[in-house]
Amino acid sequence: MNATLLGLITGLTLGLAIVFGGSSAFLVVLVCGAVGLAVCRYLDGRLDLSMFGAGSYDRTLR
Repeated sequence: MNATLLGLITGLTLGLAIVFGGSSAFLVVLVCGAVGLAVCRYLDGRLDLSMFGAGSYDRTLR
């Protein structure tokens, strides 16, 4: 599935959420989509979360 098709499906889903569910449903779908995107990018290896882990940088106090 390429990025264009994924963008189209996402746009249609968000559009349906706002038409049938109102703005609160739109926000819920938007947040769930962002979380799903982050999880998939992490599983594909395209999202590096090492900067949030311990030891990613040196915090020595001088």
